[in-house]
Amino acid sequence: MRTSPRRPRVEGDREAEVLDAAVRVLADVGYDRLTMDEVASEARASKATLYRRWDSKADLVVDAVSRTKGIPDAEARDTGSLRGDLLSLSCGPCGQAQQLPMSVLGGLLTALQTDAELSTAWRERFMAPRMAVTRTIFERSANRGELRHGLDLELILTVLPSMCVFRCTVEGHVVDEDFVARVLDQVVLPAALLDTGPLSTEGSH
Repeated sequence: MRTSPRRPRVEGDREAEVLDAAVRVLADVGYDRLTMDEVASEARASKATLYRRWDSKADLVVDAVSRTKGIPDAEARDTGSLRGDLLSLSCGPCGQAQQLPMSVLGGLLTALQTDAELSTAWRERFMAPRMAVTRTIFERSANRGELRHGLDLELILTVLPSMCVFRCTVEGHVVDEDFVARVLDQVVLPAALLDTGPLSTEGSH
């Protein structure tokens, strides 16, 4: 009895090519109009090749954006202070100051409100690991005795990323290191830290 040969997996450089193609198509047409056929054409692959690796376009798009942004390493962001850690996190290669094109983010934000599959994949596979890194940084700061007693950690974790998304998608402005530093110094750190006098900015830029 003959058995069908196993279909090759999509991995390595080929996977990267498909994910890059997905980001290009997403930036061009938005999430709602993106199709697996169009991504396959952009990547010079067959639709069957894509479905060997991703069950749906939601899975593909979340993986594509995740790869483009990357996931920062909390341990590599240990500068000894909450301000330094958050600046390093936000202004490093995977941070808010390294934004995807607004056309990508804008298309996703609209779709996240209406597409349950995309919303679930986005929360579980994009947001959750990145929020875990930020939570680790705040918990490390708490262990150093920097944070106010009773701080609502789940709320404060969302302030900087929320303001960055609003700035780039609603206002149409660039999110850069200067903006991140202003949000930290004027909003996040005054709310989070014990009142020990003026913030030190030495060595932050």
